[in-house]
Amino acid sequence: MNFEELVALIKQNGIVGAGGAGFPTYAKLDKRADTIILNCAECEPLLKLHRQILERYAYEILSTLDLIKKTIGAKEVIIGVKGSYKGACDAVNHYIASFENMRLQKLREMYPAGDEIVLIYQTTGRRPQPGALPISVGVTVFNVETIFNVYRALNGEPVTHKYVTITGEVANPVTLKVPLGMTAGELVELAGGATTKDPVYLLGGPMMGRLGDAQSLVTKTFNAVIVLPADHPIVMRKHTKTAIDMKRAMAACCQCNYCTDLCPRHLLGYPIAPHDFMRVVSNHTPSDTKPIINGMFCSGCGLCEAYSCGQGLSPRMLLDAFKGQLRAAGVQPPKDIPLRDVDPALDFRSVPVARLAARLGVTKYNKTAPLDEDTVVSPRSVKVLLSQHIGAPAAAAVKKGDTVSVGQLIASAADGKLSVNIHSSVNGTVKEVTDKFIWIVT
Repeated sequence: MNFEELVALIKQNGIVGAGGAGFPTYAKLDKRADTIILNCAECEPLLKLHRQILERYAYEILSTLDLIKKTIGAKEVIIGVKGSYKGACDAVNHYIASFENMRLQKLREMYPAGDEIVLIYQTTGRRPQPGALPISVGVTVFNVETIFNVYRALNGEPVTHKYVTITGEVANPVTLKVPLGMTAGELVELAGGATTKDPVYLLGGPMMGRLGDAQSLVTKTFNAVIVLPADHPIVMRKHTKTAIDMKRAMAACCQCNYCTDLCPRHLLGYPIAPHDFMRVVSNHTPSDTKPIINGMFCSGCGLCEAYSCGQGLSPRMLLDAFKGQLRAAGVQPPKDIPLRDVDPALDFRSVPVARLAARLGVTKYNKTAPLDEDTVVSPRSVKVLLSQHIGAPAAAAVKKGDTVSVGQLIASAADGKLSVNIHSSVNGTVKEVTDKFIWIVT
């Protein structure tokens, strides 16, 4: 298979980053890359699915990485896995000798080990310049499920399902393979139902996830449903309004610097200093633009709000708000800011995941959530979104009343734009087509 054929295969089969923003995978393939990194850090507390997939399908994933390496002409593949994921590490070690120029790199048990910049530094020692992409240092990063989706595409299977961990206040925490377009409420029922009176649905991890509800739809980037009681600190924090956080910062920020002392990007030499930004906010001095502009280099990991700040303030939320306004105004991160040296205290200021989980109040939810692929998940209907990725939405290729089958193309990638195809996740009949979704009844 040549480069152009691989790009076309990935685009046609609808593969995007299976987590995070959902960047179309075909656009990440680049012949300038000399190193491919598999991201199995899974650094957020409670999430299980990537290590589970790697443990069960290690050979399939490694062989696919080897094919990508040869196709783009990369020199090396690095499998980044936390040493505590013993099953995944053992599975990789069992097969890795079969492939040339491939090595296992055990990652530290810290948050956010899976942040792309942190991962690249841990595995290669390289650091992209502020605002630059990983390819600028010859690196391309993929997560586990994304590569497994490429393996399935090589065998004629487009992306129709998603692996999801369902945990928290549920009877039977579990990781399932479910059709795209199911609802979060249906997933919770598959895990035995909620065990709290007023369940709140957290979509994704406890740090970077967002609040949803029982009608939230499974997409190609949907990794987890964590059910929490309505009065849980995580829920309360995520309900906080930006204006309230602004007033709290003005009243309570004591400039202790802890948010900067523990900031993963700052420790790696990037020009983000949350305490400087908080000083601008608390003193109401927006004319001091440097801390605001440098705030655009924040990764949004949330460590400052969940762990560092002793006053319960949220630099991350305020930084997100300011970044959004800057982007809306057309302001781009500066490209000419040099990296500082890596802070010599880096290894001593990394936050262990277990301590973070305790601070978040989720330690009791850290259950096995075993991967169950035997349960047949058959929803009565699905609503498949037309935009499940960064870029232009796909255009519906079916109409009301059409009969569709699993794997059938139902929406085509936008011509000439960053976009991917979307396929039916069930056998059924199209009930409704809008500019947002395709509703299919089984």
